[in-house]
Amino acid sequence: MSRLSVTARRVAATAVSVVLVGAAAACGPEDKNGDSKSGGGGRPGKGGTLTILNSQPQEDFDPARLYTSGGGNVPSLVFRTLTTRNREGGEAGAKVVPDLATDLGKPSKNATVWTYTLKDGLKYEDGTEITSADIKYGIERSFAAELSGGAPYLRDWLVGGDSYEGPYKEKKGLDSIETPDEKTIVFHLRKPEGEFPYLATQTQFAPVPKAKDTGTKYEEHPVSSGPYKVVENTGDGERLVLERNPHWSEKTDEERHAYPDRIHVQSGLDSAVINQRLSTGSGADAAAVTTDTNLGPAELAQIGGDKELAGRVGTGHFGYTNYLAFNPKVKPFDDPKVRQAISYAINRTSVVNAAGGSSLAEPATTFLPDQKSFGHTPYDHFPAGRTGDPEKAEELLKEAGYEDGLTITLTHSTDKDFETSPEIATAIQDGLKKAGITVKLQGLEDNEYDQKVHSAKDEPGLFLAHWGADWPSGGPFVAPIFDGRQIVEDGSNYNHAFLNDKAVNKEIDEINKLTDLDTAAERWGALDKKIGEQALTVPLFHPVYKRLYGKDVKNIVISDWTGVLDVSQVAVK
Repeated sequence: MSRLSVTARRVAATAVSVVLVGAAAACGPEDKNGDSKSGGGGRPGKGGTLTILNSQPQEDFDPARLYTSGGGNVPSLVFRTLTTRNREGGEAGAKVVPDLATDLGKPSKNATVWTYTLKDGLKYEDGTEITSADIKYGIERSFAAELSGGAPYLRDWLVGGDSYEGPYKEKKGLDSIETPDEKTIVFHLRKPEGEFPYLATQTQFAPVPKAKDTGTKYEEHPVSSGPYKVVENTGDGERLVLERNPHWSEKTDEERHAYPDRIHVQSGLDSAVINQRLSTGSGADAAAVTTDTNLGPAELAQIGGDKELAGRVGTGHFGYTNYLAFNPKVKPFDDPKVRQAISYAINRTSVVNAAGGSSLAEPATTFLPDQKSFGHTPYDHFPAGRTGDPEKAEELLKEAGYEDGLTITLTHSTDKDFETSPEIATAIQDGLKKAGITVKLQGLEDNEYDQKVHSAKDEPGLFLAHWGADWPSGGPFVAPIFDGRQIVEDGSNYNHAFLNDKAVNKEIDEINKLTDLDTAAERWGALDKKIGEQALTVPLFHPVYKRLYGKDVKNIVISDWTGVLDVSQVAVK
């Protein structure tokens, strides 16, 4: 939990950058809950070819290098992991369930030791059996410098993980992963981690047969443990062709359906082209979906007048929050009354409109997303209503000694992501003006912006920020932002408020000991509410994903884990 979820950020950024092709507030279909089992009439059947039209290529198709929450979407067709996400729509899809393992793992010693048993009948694409040693080896190779890019948690959590350099340099392997027999694997952790079953969904937990490991070339033909195998991979994941793995058995896999015979992935496409092709649905595009491209507000407006097209829009919610971040080390944000005044002055209606409208963004007053799995607990400590409370803000500013108004600087990105970009900053500027707060905008090119806001030394006093979850729980949401031990002085820092509260740190440790995930969720929600009293952030909005799919596609399932349709459920017959 030492850095932002690359995957989460990538997924959301792609979605929102595409969303705002136009400037008008969105209209068109709206529904609060994710679709489930919707799409194309009739019962789903096996056969046919599914086409996936994407803007971003599926790079680094190596389980060690992928940073894919919940095993990703396309990767989850090829790589199975110890656990995985429940493939149901909406809230039920945010649960973690067994995959290669028989259960979610058996914790002992205060959740510092986790033991898993593999199911019977698990095989690779060549028919050989999957063993616990293969999973151990797959994890160990993710520590190799040559295969960087994966989730960082194992390095932090496993005993000895902080210094291990991977099996190419240290052939002995990690002592903290034991495989007493071919069916059993045991993990020894540095500290209690009740959410280890969530971590075991990451592709680093996919088995890799040591004899088939080709190092950095493994991504060209990774050995499948899932329902499909890679038969073509060109342009570093820009073009992929997947065919059935004849040795995959649905009897061992309750989560994936594998309806289509073949799957073609075409990437590097412009977002407008993707949506136009899905809308028209000519030839193979009739059986096509996208896993990374949203509909924009102008496109939604057009679709709203077409009943057939409107019926082919899937709606999803991914755990993600866009917010204003304060640096209390910088005046005047060291004064809680100033932070509270800004919180009261925010006009969330303007901000939501700037983010694409109410179909694509929902106003937020809590840091944790509005989903049960995160432990969402409603609160609004500084109620601004829909359009702000400038009178209350002025009152607080007067108490803080700014009776004649206040001038501050808001740093934002110039990137067109509609999360940290000029449109959002301008909406905030306009809202705060009514409270006598003059906001000067400082727009920075994306790389400079990213470096500056994550530098403990150079962090601005006020800036636009966002956070997405590696898995649907409060842990990877609250801890990186508010755990004082996560403050990084030399490197990428995400605890922007530099909060180092012993009581907060202790509560994080106590929650991490819990293996009852529902109880843990309630504690994360309560902690979020407690931290919110300090006005260290101003939650702005949670994004909503709108995805179009082809007219011959059936069985659309969108869960709260990913917020986008699950290709493992899609049928084209």
